[in-house]
Amino acid sequence: MQKSLQVTEPQSPGSDSDGIDQFHDQRIVIPTKFVSIADSLEKREHSRFITSQIPTDLSIQVQEITFNVHKYPLVSKCGYIGQLELQPSISSYGYNLKLENFPGGSETFEIILKFCYGLPVDLNPNNIASLRCASEFLEMTEEFEDGNLITKTEAFLTFVVLCSWKDTITVLKSCEALSPWAENVQIVRRCCDSLAWKASRKNSSTGDAVHEEGWWFDDIAILRIDHFRRIITAIKAKGTTPEIIGKCIMHYAERWLPGMDMEIEGVRGYGHGKNELQFSICSQKEEGGIAHSKEQKAIIESLISMLPPQQEAVSCKFLLQMLKMAMVYSATPALISELEKRVGMMLEDASVNDLLIPSYKNFDTGKLTNSPEQCTMHDIDAVQRIVEYFFMHEQQQQQQQQKSGKCNISKLLDNYLAEIARDPNLSVTKFQVLAESLPENVRTCHDGLYRAIDTYLKTNHSLSEHDRRRLCKIMNCEKLSLDACMHAAQNDRLPLRTIVQVLLSEQLKMREEMLDKNSNTSEPEGNQSSTNMEIKTMKAELENMKTKMETLQSDYSELQQEYGKLSNKPKNASGWPFSWRKIKNSFHAKVDGDETGDGQQRPNPARKRSFKRRSSIS
Repeated sequence: MQKSLQVTEPQSPGSDSDGIDQFHDQRIVIPTKFVSIADSLEKREHSRFITSQIPTDLSIQVQEITFNVHKYPLVSKCGYIGQLELQPSISSYGYNLKLENFPGGSETFEIILKFCYGLPVDLNPNNIASLRCASEFLEMTEEFEDGNLITKTEAFLTFVVLCSWKDTITVLKSCEALSPWAENVQIVRRCCDSLAWKASRKNSSTGDAVHEEGWWFDDIAILRIDHFRRIITAIKAKGTTPEIIGKCIMHYAERWLPGMDMEIEGVRGYGHGKNELQFSICSQKEEGGIAHSKEQKAIIESLISMLPPQQEAVSCKFLLQMLKMAMVYSATPALISELEKRVGMMLEDASVNDLLIPSYKNFDTGKLTNSPEQCTMHDIDAVQRIVEYFFMHEQQQQQQQQKSGKCNISKLLDNYLAEIARDPNLSVTKFQVLAESLPENVRTCHDGLYRAIDTYLKTNHSLSEHDRRRLCKIMNCEKLSLDACMHAAQNDRLPLRTIVQVLLSEQLKMREEMLDKNSNTSEPEGNQSSTNMEIKTMKAELENMKTKMETLQSDYSELQQEYGKLSNKPKNASGWPFSWRKIKNSFHAKVDGDETGDGQQRPNPARKRSFKRRSSIS
């Protein structure tokens, strides 16, 4: 495809072919045999013409388009062309020139030609950046003519564009295709500084309209990440609050990181495939290809690095969303570690769904591993590190005598354990390590932990007795509520030893409840000493029951051995269950009654009523 640009010979009387004709406005001083004032540029399908009887002597190729022009008008204004040693054309008279990597392409070069030939040129925010870069490329300085294109474009940028917020955004957006020229001529820096100054003002007004806080978020969110970062850096330098900076970054992330706000509802549908977030992002990476993945990774890493260090800048939910995206796109490990530390400092503000970080194993290949050990639904190790960072931060807070959030953490972690316990690929060791990551004094109540253990036992119903005992050792039966004790006492999934401990704890709690009721209906002065005696008596009974429990455990082991020896004799097969039922009934009879000082037992109405109640912990 070719474009021909030719000029007519002047027809005004008295003009001299060797004379000089001075043109007004943006027209240039050229010998009149090349140019006259032209009212319009004739347009055809693939050409632009200004009719002339003078043949062209220069062929310039820009991208895929060739311009047939006159040499002198360009040389008189463009220092770059004047310094070139033009090669004569073989196919025709004149010279050939090819401009590689010309800023703005063929459209911008066509406007340059209009300017060189003295035709009217329309400067606007859409073309000013490309014209400024192109004029720099062609060296259109004042050395060749007063009012050359560099001077005119600079004046337009300074006095028109930078005074308008909207025009500055338009110019900065157009600079994305003009690297590195837009950087070299300082267009990007000046635009970013201008936008930062306008955005950092408390109230920005355009005409009579006054904008509220954050009015500029949408406008700068359309910019490329490197330009966005330049603006945020400039805004920080002008003293803008971390909260505003954080809100702007979150707004930008919502626009450029699709899928980061997708909620994960745990593993209730486990077995029907992985969660939607994993497959959604996998499909996006496959559709966008390597270039898209690199772009997303660059955005994620840039946003993380520009987050204000203050805790109040962004929410814990947003940090966890960024953490998930950073893991998907394999961001720098140092940035991922930094995010985990920041989440640990704000962990008390997180929710269970926020902590459900999908396990992105083998995500670089877009496939999920089939290994049971590595095919867990969630990234347990990441949460483990976050909890550790939390307690490190809490230790520092306690040294500074600041507020602690441990109570919220115990409830949060127990609910998280109950959620991940539905994963059939979760190993006992990982569950146990995470459950024991909380110090013993942090959990004031173990109801949530019992619920998580029970959920795990339901999911892994074929778990060995040894692993069941490992799990239940995490739980302190004395810290279970009365309702939890009643549920656990009837739970066949628990080991026998745990059930016995629960029964003892339940009996003690019921007695304490009865004592509390009795003490509330009597005078405090008269019953203070008797209450203390009752407590001491109950403690002694508890120790006595523990001793009996150990005896029962020993008898149980001996009976197992005896049963193994007699298992081949059919006549004795029925004796073992009868003997064990007798021992078990005897034990329950002792638990159900209250022993008095003289060795007699009296029925406990409260205990009988308690076994009529059947409650469950959801």
